[in-house]
Amino acid sequence: MPETDGAPAGVQRSQRSGSGGKRARGGASGGSGASGREPPLYGALDLGTNNCRLLIARPARDGFRVVDSFSRIVRLGEGLSRTGRLDDAAMERAYEALVLCGERVARKGVESTRLMAVATQACRQAENGTAFIERVREGTGLRLRIIDPVEEARLAVEGCINLFDDKAEAVLVVDVGGGSTELSWLKRTDGAFVLEGWMSAPIGVVTLAERHPEPPGAANGVLLAWYEDMVADMGEALSQAPVDPALREVFAAGRGHLVGTSGAITSLAGIHLGLRRYQRNLVDGLWMTRGDCEKAAERLKAMGPNGRAAESCIGPDRADLVLAGAAIMEAVQRAWPSERVRVADRGLREGLLLQKMREDRRPRRRRRRR
Repeated sequence: MPETDGAPAGVQRSQRSGSGGKRARGGASGGSGASGREPPLYGALDLGTNNCRLLIARPARDGFRVVDSFSRIVRLGEGLSRTGRLDDAAMERAYEALVLCGERVARKGVESTRLMAVATQACRQAENGTAFIERVREGTGLRLRIIDPVEEARLAVEGCINLFDDKAEAVLVVDVGGGSTELSWLKRTDGAFVLEGWMSAPIGVVTLAERHPEPPGAANGVLLAWYEDMVADMGEALSQAPVDPALREVFAAGRGHLVGTSGAITSLAGIHLGLRRYQRNLVDGLWMTRGDCEKAAERLKAMGPNGRAAESCIGPDRADLVLAGAAIMEAVQRAWPSERVRVADRGLREGLLLQKMREDRRPRRRRRRR
């Protein structure tokens, strides 16, 4: 999804209609309840390897309504795979974005107890990651918590669960980040989806693009070999999937589907739809076939770096990363063949919001008087 410094036009709903025209379960239905009082605002901030993103939302009867959002590409993990440290320029970019996030949070009046701020792979991996988090706390007042891959994967599932096909026997949620890719396998058991296994592959769009720089002015054969090298790199990581191999047959037989959450899949969706500008309401919840994904990747390869930079759904900041994302999705689809993939322009931030709102709705136990 392209960078955006402004709030959405109007108020967005947390969920949208699926391709068949039915609204996905869990969508915000509008209204603030019978009392007429507006619920308090909540915020979710995600500092990733490539992006810094903020959502501010208000609870609704069956979800939440987004009232403000922010997304900026900061490339915090740039060069991290080579040095093991966060680069000074990368930290400055991230810090500037976080200052803007802090200003939005203050302007909207989000209470500190209702702001969930997390950092992921770049800060986990970097030897100076904790020091950067402390600098952010001292300079902006934002208290970011570095989460582990287990929690990151769980939150991605939480944010996407309303997009699962109720008739599917299994679902694989693929969250492609800048520095890692979280995969969660879920299987329907007694009418509910139960986690069968998860893994965090230490490969994301930034790390993969840095390992495999795009050859300039390459002929088709060289370009294909370069792309296949990226697919193979990710494929090797996926060979360690910690689930029963028999589950793969469920997907191959068409009884399971993928859910892709990240710019990797939303960019493919934008190209597939031929959007002149990115439109979340058309992308989030979209069903694509494996063939659709492959054709979109072919179009991206044919465009070249300048053509990709000119695409409004990609832009110059992501032109050198989008094919790495396509290669990661291709590797997943080869390892876990599924004809269908559902596109999710949602994930960790939405998971944070839903988790906190659910916690706050739980009645507190009263202490017994002695």
